[in-house]
Amino acid sequence: MLTIAISMLAGCKEDEWLQRQPKDRITDEQIWKDPNMITGLLANYYDRLPSFSGVFNTGTSSEFDDAMWSGHVDQNGRNNFTYSDSYGRYWDYTFIRDINLSLENLDKYSSSLTDVKKKQFNAELRFIRAFVYFELVKRMGGVPLVTTQLIYNNSGDPTPLQTPRAKESEVYDFIYNELEAIKENFSETTNSKTRANKYTALALESRAMLYAGSIAKYNNLMATPITTPGGEVGIPADKANDYYQKSLAASESILANSNYDLYNVAGSSKGDNFYKLFMTESANKEVIFAKDFATGKVHGFTYDNVVRSFRTDIEGSSMLTPSLSLVESFDYLDGTPGVLKDKDQSGNYISYSTPGDIFANKDARLYGTVVYPGSVFRSQPVDIQAGVAEWDNGAYRFKVGNLGSVYTDGKKLTGFDGPRDNDQYVSNTGFYIRKFVSENPQDGVRPSLASNWWPWFRVGEIYLNAAEAAFELGRAEAKNYINKVREVHGGFPANSITTLTTDIIRNERRVELAFEDHRYFDLKRWRIAHIVWNGAESDRNAVVYGFYPYRVVRPGHPDDGKFIFQRVRPVRFVRARYFQMFNYYSSIDQNVLNNNPKLVRNPFH
Repeated sequence: MLTIAISMLAGCKEDEWLQRQPKDRITDEQIWKDPNMITGLLANYYDRLPSFSGVFNTGTSSEFDDAMWSGHVDQNGRNNFTYSDSYGRYWDYTFIRDINLSLENLDKYSSSLTDVKKKQFNAELRFIRAFVYFELVKRMGGVPLVTTQLIYNNSGDPTPLQTPRAKESEVYDFIYNELEAIKENFSETTNSKTRANKYTALALESRAMLYAGSIAKYNNLMATPITTPGGEVGIPADKANDYYQKSLAASESILANSNYDLYNVAGSSKGDNFYKLFMTESANKEVIFAKDFATGKVHGFTYDNVVRSFRTDIEGSSMLTPSLSLVESFDYLDGTPGVLKDKDQSGNYISYSTPGDIFANKDARLYGTVVYPGSVFRSQPVDIQAGVAEWDNGAYRFKVGNLGSVYTDGKKLTGFDGPRDNDQYVSNTGFYIRKFVSENPQDGVRPSLASNWWPWFRVGEIYLNAAEAAFELGRAEAKNYINKVREVHGGFPANSITTLTTDIIRNERRVELAFEDHRYFDLKRWRIAHIVWNGAESDRNAVVYGFYPYRVVRPGHPDDGKFIFQRVRPVRFVRARYFQMFNYYSSIDQNVLNNNPKLVRNPFH
C-alpha cells in the first residue's frame, strides 16, 4: 500500500497537488465572481440593519410615553426605570468592517461581472453602510468615519488603527454625499421594496438631513447647547437651512414619482386602510423599503401583542399596551383636540350608550393603530370592560372582577379583555395595539408566528418630512403636505389645517408614525425629550395613564346600563419617564475608550 501511495504521489505534479482548492470552504474570489453569492451576502447585511424600538421590538417600544408593559411581571422593570447613560448605545464597527471588506473585495475580484452589476452591488453596500452610520450618529453623535479596512501591521504600535471621532456634521455630510453618489446606480432593483434603490436612498436622505437640520437649529436654541470643543457633538446653527433644503429636495423627488403614493384603497374605511397599509404587500405603493419576513423568516409581534381573548397560547398577548396620552393625541375630525370627554365642566361623569361612543369621530388613524373599547378585531367585538360603577349614597363605587366574570345582576362585571390593573397578559391601560398585529389567527401561534413585513421607509413619513423641512424654511406648501396625510389616512376634510405650527407638525408625527421607531429620536432631535419625559409623577406624558370603561348600575336612572370612564394610573407603572441631559448622546463603552484614547467622551459622561 505504501508503494502504491508513493507511486501515485510521484505521478502528480507537485504544484497541482499543493494548489488544489479545499472543497469545504468558499474563497473570496469565488464569492465576488458569482452574482448569486453576492446577493446572498447582501441578504445577510440587509438582515443586520440596526434599529432601536423598530422591527417589532415589543420591549423597547413599551419604554416611552406611547405605551407601557403589560406582559409577564418579570419584565416590569420596563415600567420602573430611568434612562441610563448607555440607553440607546450603538457601536457596531464589526459591521462597518464587514461592509468595507466587501467593497474592497468587490473591486478586487469582480472583473468578470458587468459594470452594471458592479455598480448595483457597490451601491447597495454603500447604502447599507450609510444606513449604519445614520444609526451611529443619531445615537452617539460624531463617530469615527472608517471607510477602508484597518489592518494591523504587527509592529506592536496600534496607534495607526486609532481613528478619532469625526464632527457630528461630518458624519451627516458623509451620509448625504454617499447617497448622492450612488442613487443613480441601482439599475437592477428599480422596483424592489426589500433591496435598496434610488428612492430608498432618497428616503434615507430625507430622514437623515431632517435630523441634521433639527440638531443644528434646536440644539443651539437650548439655554446651554450640548457640544464638544471639536464638534463631535453639536452642529453649527448656520448649517440648519442647508440640511432642511436637502431633506426637502429628497422628499419632493420621491413624492413626484407616481410609483409611490399614500395607501388608499377605494371602498374601505380610512381606519381599515391605515391598518392594512402595514399588513398588505401586494400593490402597496406606500411602502418604499421594508424588511421582509415572507421568505421563511417569522416574528412574534402578533403572539406578543394580540388582544387577550384572541390569544391561542397560555402565555403571550397584551404586552405592549398603548397609553391614554397617545390615544388623546388623535384629534377629532372637526379639528378639536383629542382629549376624551369623560367628565363635564362640573366634574360629573359623562355617560355613553356604548363604550365606543366616546371615540366616535376621531382621527381614523386611531382605529388603525389602537384597539380601544367598542372597536372590533378579527371582525369580532373586543370585550373591554373594567367593571361596574354602582351608584351608592350620591357617588359611584367602582367594582371589578376576574376576566369574564358576571355581576350580581346577571350581567357582565369584567370583560374577557379587561382591562385589569396590576395583572399580566391583559391590558393595564384599557387599550391594545392594532398596528402590525395580524388578524390571521395562525400568526399568533407558535411556532408558525407572523410574516408581515416591517416598513423602514414609507410615503406617510416622507410627506411629514417634507412638511417639517418646508415649514422650517418658511415655505407655504408645508401645510399642504400635512393636510394630504390627514385627509388620506386620517379622514379629515381637505385643507383641515389652515395655520401650521410646530406643535401640529410634532403631533402629526406622533399619531402617524406611532410604534415605527420615531418617537424617541424625534424628541431627541427637537431637544424636548427632557421636557416631555421630565420625571414628574403628575405629568400626562412622563406617566402612562389608562382609561377604564365601567357599566353603570343605577336602577331607575337614565344612565343605568350606560358606560362611564375612569382615568387611572396603573399600579404596574411604577416610575415616571425621566430623560436627562446625558441621554441626548449615549455614553461610549469604557472598553472602546480604553482601546482608542483618541476618542472624546460625550458630554455629561
